[in-house]
Amino acid sequence: MMSSSEIRKSFLDFFESKKHSIISSSPVVLPTDPSLLFTNAGMNQFKEVFLGVRDSTDKRIANTQKCIRVSGKHNDLEEVGVDTYHHTFFEMLGNWSFGDYYKKEAISWAWELMTEIWGLEKKRIWVTVYQTDDEALSLWKELTDIDPNRVLRFDEKDNFWEMGETGPCGPCSEIHYDLTSDATATAEMVNADLPEVIEIWNLVFIQFNRRSDGALEELSAKHVDTGMGFERICAVLQNKKSNYDTDVFTPILDQIASLSGKTYEGDDAIAMRVIADHIRTLSIAIADGIIPSNDGRGYVLRRLLRRAVRYGRTLGFTKPFLGELFPIVQSQLSSVFPELNLQSKTVIRTLISEEESFSKTLDRGITLFEAVASSLSAGELFPGHEAFMLYDTFGFPLDLTVLMANEKKLKVDEDEFINLMEEQRLRARSARSTEAQNVQMDLISDLVQREVCSSFIGYNSTQIETEILSIIDDNTILLKETPFYPEGGGQLGDQGIIKGENFVFEVTDTKKVAEGIIFHIGKIVMGELKENSKVSAEVDRYRRGQMRRSHTSTHLLNAALRQIVDPSIKQAGSLVTPDRLRFDFNYYEAIPKDLLHQIEQVVNHEIMRNTFVETNEMSLETVKQDSNIQAVFDDKYGETVRVVSIGDFSKELCGGTHVKMTGDIGTFRIISESSVAAGVRRIEAITGLEAVNWSSTEHDTLTCICQKLSVQPHEIEERIESINVQLKKAEKQLKEFKMKSVVSNLDDLISQVKQVNGNNVLASNLGETSMDALRQVLDRLRQKISSGIIILGSQDNGKACFASSVSEDLISKGFHAGKIIGEVAAVANGGGGGKPNRAQAGGKDGSKVNEAIASVVDILT
Repeated sequence: MMSSSEIRKSFLDFFESKKHSIISSSPVVLPTDPSLLFTNAGMNQFKEVFLGVRDSTDKRIANTQKCIRVSGKHNDLEEVGVDTYHHTFFEMLGNWSFGDYYKKEAISWAWELMTEIWGLEKKRIWVTVYQTDDEALSLWKELTDIDPNRVLRFDEKDNFWEMGETGPCGPCSEIHYDLTSDATATAEMVNADLPEVIEIWNLVFIQFNRRSDGALEELSAKHVDTGMGFERICAVLQNKKSNYDTDVFTPILDQIASLSGKTYEGDDAIAMRVIADHIRTLSIAIADGIIPSNDGRGYVLRRLLRRAVRYGRTLGFTKPFLGELFPIVQSQLSSVFPELNLQSKTVIRTLISEEESFSKTLDRGITLFEAVASSLSAGELFPGHEAFMLYDTFGFPLDLTVLMANEKKLKVDEDEFINLMEEQRLRARSARSTEAQNVQMDLISDLVQREVCSSFIGYNSTQIETEILSIIDDNTILLKETPFYPEGGGQLGDQGIIKGENFVFEVTDTKKVAEGIIFHIGKIVMGELKENSKVSAEVDRYRRGQMRRSHTSTHLLNAALRQIVDPSIKQAGSLVTPDRLRFDFNYYEAIPKDLLHQIEQVVNHEIMRNTFVETNEMSLETVKQDSNIQAVFDDKYGETVRVVSIGDFSKELCGGTHVKMTGDIGTFRIISESSVAAGVRRIEAITGLEAVNWSSTEHDTLTCICQKLSVQPHEIEERIESINVQLKKAEKQLKEFKMKSVVSNLDDLISQVKQVNGNNVLASNLGETSMDALRQVLDRLRQKISSGIIILGSQDNGKACFASSVSEDLISKGFHAGKIIGEVAAVANGGGGGKPNRAQAGGKDGSKVNEAIASVVDILT
């Protein structure tokens, strides 16, 4: 029996023998494709190739692609752990042809691999084709010896593949496998989502582009895109009824069982399967630079982690345990996905930190459930919106809420919950696929068909003579060649002027919407634009110079952080503007001031060395084998990439503009270090003249402080500390003085006692007095007024303070200090309460203390 590693290798070896280049997996997030939350298929990284926007160096490619499906059309979350073959993370084995071979080769090679190399039983194989794809139907019957009755036609729902609402698409031919004990599956069981007959391979024949209006247009070339579920084919080849019984999952499940002391059976088995699936997804995503957070992809990860933790509670885990499972995932997958080794510290830190944080959230969720349930009687409905809040905010699966409700003899309003879930899905779907994005895809497709292509030549030139290729609208034009750098890699797009005969166009932004399609966005200052016009394009050189300094500084900062703080630090984002730079990175605690100073010193040292900044083009595969080259591999790169080297100090993949020598930066200053999200820190810095001005302002401020304090700069910290000690001592003395003053006036206060309905009542405003002092005065007055109601008020830093007491004899008459003080505090926009004999309260508006005290008589009456 082949191991999972051997199965993966045999697939890649087979297609390598068919002259396919074997490439690495792209990351699970492609931020340059806004229509995708996560990479959900092997073809995502080749979308532009299918559209004809860019060429692929290799016409035949194969790989195993990391995929995550937890949202949108491809959402397998609710089935995970319950059935045997759905997962949030999976590997997709695939082979591609970019305008090379087509249906004939794809079908014959698939049959050869399955039946001759792997030895699958032919009588268990079923095939489906698109209802009008007579060509694929004929090829299956001509090229293979499959039983013709096992080749079925299906409609668009099952056999027409589309990545999204727009973009490349085409008919597909799916291969299904009969897992019944005696190979007796029927045609009705195919595409019925049954575990007995599962889809193992999908051969997609990409020949159309779906436009935003739904129309299909033929692509200039036909392509093949296949996807095989790695976990599923492992189950088939290892003769297992469940993917979870293969060696892909059993090592993780064994570890969960060992840590929990539970056995893999019943409800515990479902919990273990969920955890095993989710730890793989979390490990892969975090290693690719996605950190759990409250929005976007980070929110999806956070929900998965909390879901795993909650299932862990059912197995008896009360302390963080996911970090103990990661080494198993690492040992299984790091040979294929080396980022698991490179980012192991980050993954473990993230898992532990998030799990510790959720333990508190989980307890709060249980408290919320108990609060709602306590107001209901047996047989009543637990509100669906409360169940949804538990699900959405605290990560409680609906079945958990149902279980907890059943224990209290309650039922959950599942209909309301389902409606709210559907509303959320619709909102999410709308956010991910906007009309504007779809229209832009149409525009790109039209430009490609017209063979409109622009080239960026602005690394060495900021002013060129060129021509207008296309006028998109009054605010957007496309040039044949352009010196304007389009926004990318964190660097803002260039600004400047495009001049032609009798017109001037001011460029306020530059964006690359696809490979070779660069939009110049701005406004017509004078005249009228005309296509094919000869123009002069000139970049704002001063602004470009500022951004070049900032961009090169981000590279120096990145290297300094890994040198001074932690070599496993990974860039999580950046922004390069003319006046400052921002650099986000994965780290779990604030960088101490002394280390920030060291980082700043190291960067400035490299600037003063005036090192040459060198750029070279290399193949992406070569770069991935060089651990010294840093890259944000969640950016989308072509086969050839640009490497920016600053001596031996820094080497990074980057398409941005840079200074020629580090000395051109001038100087570098860090102005802030802060937290962006859990596990993500941010450093903001400035360079050049901005840094000089910042230092000058700091010096002026420091000089002013020294003059006012009559000290030298090195004495400031000690002097401020001394002033703080004196201030605290003075505040304490003032507080004691006020207390003595108030206490010394007890007789005056007692003289203010009035009779209200025959009861002694003292209501008084003590002015500027703290709550502590107020309580002490109240205690003294209670000793002197044996029977009565006392209500005191004061102001403290603009807030209202109130304290009250009721003697025992008046409590028996129905007076309650807590209720009285609550009504009094309400006058000052506050509230509070306490026991019948003693209570306190606060108010937002200290100016209303007099009014509140004046209301006491009416309240008591």
